[in-house]
Amino acid sequence: MSYPATPSRSEYDVVIIGGAIMGSSTAWFLTDNPDFDGRILVVERDPTYEFASTTHTNSCIRQQFSTELNVRLSQFTVEFLKNLRDYMGGDPRVPDLSIRSFGYLYLAGSESAANVLRENHQVQRAAGAATELLTPDEIAARYPFYNLDGIVLGSINTKDEGYWDGATVFDWWKRRARERGAEYIANEVIAIGRQGGRVESATLASGETISCGHIVNASGPRAARTARMAGLDLPVEPRKRFTWVFKAEKPIPVDLPLTIDPSGVHVRENGGGTYMAGGYPDIDPAPDHDDFAMNHDLWEDKVWCAIATRIPQFEAVRVQTEWAGHYAMNTFDQNAIIGPHPEVANFLFLNGFSGHGLQQSPAMGRATAEWIAHGSYRTLDLTAFHYDRIDLNRPIVEKAII
Repeated sequence: MSYPATPSRSEYDVVIIGGAIMGSSTAWFLTDNPDFDGRILVVERDPTYEFASTTHTNSCIRQQFSTELNVRLSQFTVEFLKNLRDYMGGDPRVPDLSIRSFGYLYLAGSESAANVLRENHQVQRAAGAATELLTPDEIAARYPFYNLDGIVLGSINTKDEGYWDGATVFDWWKRRARERGAEYIANEVIAIGRQGGRVESATLASGETISCGHIVNASGPRAARTARMAGLDLPVEPRKRFTWVFKAEKPIPVDLPLTIDPSGVHVRENGGGTYMAGGYPDIDPAPDHDDFAMNHDLWEDKVWCAIATRIPQFEAVRVQTEWAGHYAMNTFDQNAIIGPHPEVANFLFLNGFSGHGLQQSPAMGRATAEWIAHGSYRTLDLTAFHYDRIDLNRPIVEKAII
């Protein structure tokens, strides 16, 4: 997609730094909000999105979280996805989408891990999720291909959990936001002007300084860099996550749930006798923002070994493609940081999703648009995820991180 390099104006009501899934969701929801009639500038450093977390995502959704708010966020995504055309004003160009609900299966390899699944199950069921707890015998009855040695308990939900077409939703957010007047440019914010408790401008790499009413930090794993331009600290770092797509010599005759092994390796159905696996090394430092090199030893040393042990008929597989992407990891509590900074009210965070950003993007974009338009949330209250919990050292720890 081709964007112009420079803005058409010198002043905007909202400048969104980052045009990937979060920035584009916010831009679209702003244009869809009848109480907002301002000008929007989206600044995207790489319009190809080649290395964006949005592009490297496995594009799945789940309701199996340990915090009720995260369950509710996914539930809105389900509603939005299944009614995409209606949300887009009945536009006949917009396709009908659905979820391929093969489900997530968490496997606990210890009693302490099983207790976490039990606690999470209570949260999920109270929020309306269809999660079930399964004994090893019950897992074996449903999915006889697993080797369940060492497994104490499983947790699964096959209703509205699985693959969804995040790329298509992303494309329509960009397209419709631009058609409605949101301006996208291929550029980079290199400085933010701040006067006391407000940000006032954003300076671009091409030299222009843009006045603004709000700045939205939607810059993914680079979010801490963006925050520092405004003199703010943000506990968000990139973390490399590796993905492999492989073909099995003996495919499983049913859809494979997205299986989260106690080793941390996960594997799921991909279609046509192929499967998608993911993992990361035991030593997991923050990489350079431009480091997307594959760790080729990881497949042989950890990932394939874990998969073949858990699913013996996957001993004979052939890797078809592989890539490395970045999580925007919130090192404070692995949950979103959204909303205004307590001392800089017009600098808005949209950061730190720790691997579950794509599935939360509809609710997050809607919430950010509501805050800008109204100064409060009108649908789902996300104040619990505001930045002030960091200043107060009150983490909301998300235990169900993959």
